[in-house]
Amino acid sequence: SVCVGDSATEVACMDPAAAWLLVLLGTLGTALLGAAHRLGLIYQLWHKAEPKSTRHGGELVAEVLKAHGVRYLFTLVGGHISPILVASEKLGIRVVDTRHEATAVFAADAVARLSGTIGVAAVTAGPGVTNTVTAVKNAQMAESPVLLIGGAAATLQKGRGALQDIDQLCLFKPLCKFCASVRTVRDIVPTLRRAIAAAQSGTPGPVFVEFPIDVLYPYYLVEKEVSFKETPRGLLGGVINWYLCNHLRNLYAGAWETRDFSPLPVQVLQATAEQVQQCVELVSRAKKPVILLGSQVTLPPTPVEKLREALEALGIPCFLGGMARGMLGRDSPLHIRQNRREVLKESDLVILAGTVCDFRLSYGRVLSRHSTIIAINRDRALMLRNSDIFWKPRVAIQGDAGSFLLSLSQGLKSYSPPQDWARSLKDGDQRKEKANREKSEEPTEQHLNPLKLLHHVDNLLPENSLLVSDGGDFVGSAAYIVRPRGPLRWLDPGAFGTLGVGGGFALGAKLCRPDSEVWILYGDGSLGYSIMEFDTFVRHKTPVIALVGNDACWSQISREQVPLLGSNVACGLAYGDYHLVAEGLGGKGFLLSRQDEACMDNVIQAAQEACREGHPTLINALIGRTSFREGSLSV
Repeated sequence: SVCVGDSATEVACMDPAAAWLLVLLGTLGTALLGAAHRLGLIYQLWHKAEPKSTRHGGELVAEVLKAHGVRYLFTLVGGHISPILVASEKLGIRVVDTRHEATAVFAADAVARLSGTIGVAAVTAGPGVTNTVTAVKNAQMAESPVLLIGGAAATLQKGRGALQDIDQLCLFKPLCKFCASVRTVRDIVPTLRRAIAAAQSGTPGPVFVEFPIDVLYPYYLVEKEVSFKETPRGLLGGVINWYLCNHLRNLYAGAWETRDFSPLPVQVLQATAEQVQQCVELVSRAKKPVILLGSQVTLPPTPVEKLREALEALGIPCFLGGMARGMLGRDSPLHIRQNRREVLKESDLVILAGTVCDFRLSYGRVLSRHSTIIAINRDRALMLRNSDIFWKPRVAIQGDAGSFLLSLSQGLKSYSPPQDWARSLKDGDQRKEKANREKSEEPTEQHLNPLKLLHHVDNLLPENSLLVSDGGDFVGSAAYIVRPRGPLRWLDPGAFGTLGVGGGFALGAKLCRPDSEVWILYGDGSLGYSIMEFDTFVRHKTPVIALVGNDACWSQISREQVPLLGSNVACGLAYGDYHLVAEGLGGKGFLLSRQDEACMDNVIQAAQEACREGHPTLINALIGRTSFREGSLSV
């Protein structure tokens, strides 16, 4: 039967067989179009491959990095990523190879924190990628914008048992803000631009981009590996040959067309004028205000020196944590280092500027329920962590903490906080530090008093020094005694508490700040993770000083394990000759023991002089045990 009317009515009135045929043809056409799209046939109608070109995908990666201001590329070499390394070097990007992939990521992390730009590491496929997982997780929790480039098996060999072929994306999706696998050469530039923008936007964090080996090498080399036959046998052979040829053409179609390499806009939330004004009114009424600064305050776009000026103008006492240590310099009257728990219970207003109520603040229990709490953080979940359980913010602002403090300072130009409040806190600080100094003079059963050693180091640090912390008990003590000389002159792992960051952090720091005296404060346990990087320091001419608090023990753990469980199992180490290891790798080593106590300054100054002469240097300080920090958290 035939009906007259619009097309939809006509289909409905058709013979059922004809209607089914029409639907089938439509479905088949859609499927064919989809297949043509997936195979790149439609794209290839307008964009062609260039088989005679000797260019390769590594060059595009290098050009994107160069356009984004990347100066250093950290790596442990592998054949999957060689084109990236070679092309980057040709463009003037310094390629720095390390002795472990985690060190490469830690170095990129340090560069990101100190430079305010993206830090980049490139590692080979499989084990090379899996070796970075801890370092990437650390970057996530420390909110560092790090780009990890990973090699991968060729696109055609994915899932077919190729060398070092695993599902790498599934490892990094829980850790990274952005994960992608580049499938064609033309996708390299847009994928990297999106990844770098994602890493730096909002709450910064790591991103991962995987590059199958065939998108990085030149056409003629990949063509040899594809191995299609000139005279295929039978229909199936012909289909396979066509598929391989088409895959290769699609891989390089449009690869060398002109593209935009420039950075995409970075999006960062800011506090509104209304929110700032609300906080101005609250602070202006406070009698005992205090600010807790976390690492977020050091992030762009606010220059740390401008932030320091704003804090000094506000005149509110500050506690500094994470990367914010050193923000106010060595001896600021506003910087309170001791008695934090007692101060927070007494304060009537607390500003949590990028500070999180996690284990470091007893999940918020150290805050008084009678205090007015202002919380500012780029990450809403972190900002409100444990709120309404142990604490509750009066004002919660999702935005950049540094910019907020600048605006707050502008709004409080006529504000003068009670001087007796700041003075009383500083007096308490000085009493506690006097007690600590007295404890440093107490004799230990054997070897040096670690507190005395740290006081001597602090007295000898130059104004351009930069401190890297990598350890438990010894470094925990150092955080109370050794004072960073200025903003962005302290690096620690962050909330993840990762051991092993020392070598990579120091490498990145020395490259970013070649004129700074870079110190690594090591425990003897944590030293084991990266002592081989002394080879890296020597090869790449990055002289640093490592101070090892050698007590032959995982003391942070032993201090609780022994009294609680009655055993020191797995905690004991040896008083190793770590200074000889440094010398064996080409550096300079110094042994500091009780016999050297009277000339301790001479040994430290000799190490500083060796470093100034270009030698990576290690001071192996044999230390005893004190009661300092008893009961401190280790789990």
